[in-house]
Amino acid sequence: MTTSQFHILDHRVLASDARSVQTGTVSYSPVKSIWFFGMLLAAVAGGINYFTWAAFLLFIVSTGVVLLFGHSLGSHRKLIHSSFACPLWLEYFLVYLGVQVGLAGPIGLLRQHELRDYAQRLPDCHDYLRHGRGIWVDAWWQLHCDLDLQHPPAIHIEASIAKDGFYRFLEKTWMLQQLPVALLFYGWGGWAFVFWGVCARVTATVFGHWFIGYFAHNHGQLHYEVKGAAVQGRNIRFVSLLTMGECWHNNHHAYPGSARLGLLAGEWDPGWWALILLQKMGLVSNIKLPADLPFRPELHIHGFHKVNSFRPENYPAISGRQSGSST
Repeated sequence: MTTSQFHILDHRVLASDARSVQTGTVSYSPVKSIWFFGMLLAAVAGGINYFTWAAFLLFIVSTGVVLLFGHSLGSHRKLIHSSFACPLWLEYFLVYLGVQVGLAGPIGLLRQHELRDYAQRLPDCHDYLRHGRGIWVDAWWQLHCDLDLQHPPAIHIEASIAKDGFYRFLEKTWMLQQLPVALLFYGWGGWAFVFWGVCARVTATVFGHWFIGYFAHNHGQLHYEVKGAAVQGRNIRFVSLLTMGECWHNNHHAYPGSARLGLLAGEWDPGWWALILLQKMGLVSNIKLPADLPFRPELHIHGFHKVNSFRPENYPAISGRQSGSST
């Protein structure tokens, strides 16, 4: 077993044959495509015909809320990586906001993430899983198609999530969960609030998730390298506020269990700021940082001496322990 494979032994996905994530067919998904195109067309047509500045402000605020508290904190850092602890009611609320992003249900999103994450850690995987084609092909694939693997690996989701009644309900009704919000917005501000607060929001979050994902696996900075992995995460500067810190994808590939994604000075991470605020309010605890994660022999650090603002003593897990550190 290569060093790049040590860190997948306790993964939710584990296959006896690495080829299970290499061979498959990308096929058109009507439901996925109609969902995105429907929201897009409604956002463009309705947004133009019913434009108001109040509706546009609602779009900005609601998009920011679901991306920060829903996708970044609820779906990604909590449900998928369990990088902090919080009361169950708060976890449910954050994950519900994550469903409002419009990508999938909580269990489906977790399964998609785990399959992609597992595949990218192996020496090779299907181009669909690594964003390995040109931008236009990848856009079509990710926004309108699904990957059907010939021999898909088993994905083991823990019972606390897979059998949770609330999560199972959201999984079955995740598209319909836009309706209560649409009714609320309609009563508040009419059709303008619906088109901007729901349709434009879902369009922006779904498209933005793909767009950042594509660049975060193809272009950007590399502080770390996971040796033997099919693809490296990349840090995309200047969009940290738009992505709520999710743009520091190279850092995340290095330390996926860390609740903090922006590790260096100047790497703004709104998700981390929100967690600190919630911690001070007594709502969040057991926040995991790189120092709290298992040592990864396959992780190498690039340009360590060139990053003057970096303080390795703050992160013992990478201070004098990781192989391949520059001096």
